[in-house]
Amino acid sequence: MTIDGPTARPAGGRRVRAATAVVTALALLAACASPAPDPVPARPSAGQATTGTAAPSTAPTPTSTSATTAAPLAMTDTDTAARGPAPGAAPQHAAATGFVSGVQPIDATLAARMAPSWRPGCPVPLADLRYVTVTHVGFDGADHPGELVVSARTADAIVSVFAELYRQRFPIASMRLVDDFAIDGMADDAASMAANNTSAFNCRAVTGGSSWSEHSSGEAIDINPVQNPYVSSSGAVQPAAGAAFLPRSPGPGVILPGDPVVQAFARIGWSWGGAWTSPVDHQHFSASGR
Repeated sequence: MTIDGPTARPAGGRRVRAATAVVTALALLAACASPAPDPVPARPSAGQATTGTAAPSTAPTPTSTSATTAAPLAMTDTDTAARGPAPGAAPQHAAATGFVSGVQPIDATLAARMAPSWRPGCPVPLADLRYVTVTHVGFDGADHPGELVVSARTADAIVSVFAELYRQRFPIASMRLVDDFAIDGMADDAASMAANNTSAFNCRAVTGGSSWSEHSSGEAIDINPVQNPYVSSSGAVQPAAGAAFLPRSPGPGVILPGDPVVQAFARIGWSWGGAWTSPVDHQHFSASGR
């Protein structure tokens, strides 16, 4: 008879378990090496804002068409008219080349700014005045924003004059409202002239007199007062720095008989004070010739 002993294990069983272990290990390594798939983003519900790197919209951005609330416009090609800054705001232009102009009624903000130069009893109401912005060439040869207040009936003609001066590259030192040169609450013409400021409207009497100046109607403009001083009948010069420009000779910003500045104003029917005999007002142009 046969006596039973320990059960013998076939040699092939060890090879099966070893192979199974190798397969399991390789599966684990493959799982670690493969990145998890990106989750599918949830689709936002209607009205829910999206974040991240969504493609930009192709819809055009709406622009304002309000003349009184629009931001100052960048300068465009020469002779392209455009709205200027909102009345009462300091004029600003982008750093570009070209002539820009604007003509706007006097609104409440600008009326408050003009308190030093206009008050009840002046020859014209604010409704008969216009805020004009133009590009001018400075003594540095660059484009600068300028502003004036003139009569409503002459505003467009004044724009045409400064468009011509821009084309001629005639330099203007400064063009700000005379209200920026107020002393004791009153617009001061002497201070504006001393600053070599080109200005128009100012409700005041004529120099050395008591009758209304044409500036009080917004129908007179003084250009580069230092280079083009006022000379009284007694020989007094205003502003004082203007004495250096007597006698008259050509130079930047100087106005002389028959030059482009005189011709541009003559085309709109305005006369030059430099042609007077006494006093002589080289800076002054007016609709009435006074």
